[in-house]
Amino acid sequence: TRDGDVADWWQTAIIDMVPGRIALRGTPIEEMIGTVSFAEMIWRMLVGRQASAGQIRLFEAALVAAVDHGPQAPSVAAARMAATCGVGINSAMATGLNMLGDVHGGAGQQAVELYQNIAARISVGAVRTGDAIAIAVADGVAEWQRDRGKFVPGFGHRFHKPVDPRAPRLIALVREAAAAGDVDGRFAAIGEAVAAHLEAKAGRPLPMNIDGATAVIFAELGLDGHRARAAFCLSRAVGIAAHASEQMDQGGRNKGPTPPGYRWTYTGPATGGGA
Repeated sequence: TRDGDVADWWQTAIIDMVPGRIALRGTPIEEMIGTVSFAEMIWRMLVGRQASAGQIRLFEAALVAAVDHGPQAPSVAAARMAATCGVGINSAMATGLNMLGDVHGGAGQQAVELYQNIAARISVGAVRTGDAIAIAVADGVAEWQRDRGKFVPGFGHRFHKPVDPRAPRLIALVREAAAAGDVDGRFAAIGEAVAAHLEAKAGRPLPMNIDGATAVIFAELGLDGHRARAAFCLSRAVGIAAHASEQMDQGGRNKGPTPPGYRWTYTGPATGGGA
């Protein structure tokens, strides 16, 4: 086998490493240690292009906002249950992270895809025009619901009513970043227009939730859907690690989803009695 056949088997623009040298995205690791924040390192590794200090602050705000949502969240509950089964912390974390699917954990990615679909319908010259945005939103939401189901990701919340407290703060930071020239601001306008459109259709408020707000940030920063989802998973991994660690501190063995005294509803055939 020629050396090139082996060396080219995997190709990466992320890391250059030989004995005595480690360079990430072209920068020696020793130059980044102590000078680059963890949020900036995530950005460099995941996205790979330069970002302004304001863009990194906005990215970090999205990471901070989504770290945890309590032990009732399936991913966190699964991690805590795994921690009582004798697995290591990494296995408990993996159990929780593997629960982050299209329904629980995927709404941010889906919202980015929805926003980008709507943005593509608006001509560059009309992007600031409210009517143009409203028309694009109506068409984009209609297409989404026709092709991907009634649920529109990023809006409304089963627990936080009437407002998810994280969303207004994040959108305010987007507005500040737009005023500073770090982002364009068009995806914030699109997200707010989607909320208004859904409220008009439903006849009740359906405000932006954490997924819709972080999706605005990720779209403003130019992330595609799967990188937006990766960023959310990295964020939620912090909460999952904290809960799994806390459960290990608390102890407990083989804890299921409910205390032992509670039983499930049996719906099978009637159980036979004695002879």
